[in-house]
Amino acid sequence: MELFNQTKIYKFMKLSGIMVAISIILWIATIFLVATNGLNFGIDFSGGTVVQVKYDGDAPIDLIREKIDVEPLFKGASVTEFGAKDEITIRFAGSTEALGEDVGDKMRKVLQGTGNFDIRRVDMVGPKVGDELRQKGLMAISLSFLAILIYIAFRFEWRFGIAAVVSEFHDVIIILGIISLLRIDVNLEILAAVLTLVAYSINDTIVVFDRIRDELKTTKANNLFEVIDISISKTLSRTILTSLTTIFVVVALLLFGGESIKGFSLVLTIGIIIGTYSSVFIAAPLLKWLKFDIAAYKAGLARKEKAKIDRAKMRSQYEHGSV
Repeated sequence: MELFNQTKIYKFMKLSGIMVAISIILWIATIFLVATNGLNFGIDFSGGTVVQVKYDGDAPIDLIREKIDVEPLFKGASVTEFGAKDEITIRFAGSTEALGEDVGDKMRKVLQGTGNFDIRRVDMVGPKVGDELRQKGLMAISLSFLAILIYIAFRFEWRFGIAAVVSEFHDVIIILGIISLLRIDVNLEILAAVLTLVAYSINDTIVVFDRIRDELKTTKANNLFEVIDISISKTLSRTILTSLTTIFVVVALLLFGGESIKGFSLVLTIGIIIGTYSSVFIAAPLLKWLKFDIAAYKAGLARKEKAKIDRAKMRSQYEHGSV
């Protein structure tokens, strides 16, 4: 299925300067947001307890907060709706060890008189475990960037590898800004969403790079931006169709998947749009700014092809006993 005519060349690189300027503004905004607003680490990374409570009717949140503030160990706990008005989550820093008794039992005593309710879930993570998960999460993202750099530099050329890693770093930074702005809890599900975004974006970038490499082998053009425009135009239908079909799935998860995966779905939905944009307007033009030279690249290909022919010739002579 072709949404765009492959013979028509769209001048994407004419907009590259404007798009990079927009990305720089978003980076600065992200740094400001994270510095002032911070990241709202969930209990997976900060440690603590989450209690999910379901009421027969609407949860009396104001009364619940009054009851909880009376109990010193729960004082300062966050009480929020969980997908519906009859269900809430209560987050606080304590755990079973700190309370000296089961958290669920303690919470039942505190919430007496607020209505008929049922404690659906109690999740606890110790501070040491949370710190370890946070460190391993950062390590997972860092190692993924390193693996991407090595793989693309080996498969293409070192400038392609650097361009891809900068593009992925661009996506992650902007996503962090959105997470900070929307006050999304940073937990294991969000980490999974970020890693999924990195995998999706690098796949899109590799498709564009593959097309650029193939075009470089046959084109007579000496302007790299012209080659990039041709390559992106030829892959445009594939890029848009892949992005749209993926977005349809994650939007369905966002709308119907429930509160527990809302953050995951939201980050992926926004991330797919950013990843598609960065593959075209960040990764590709970076090749130009990294001084990628078409003539030098073709000369390198010619040397490799000559070396390949020479090896085949030597092998043939050896097999026929002439060497």
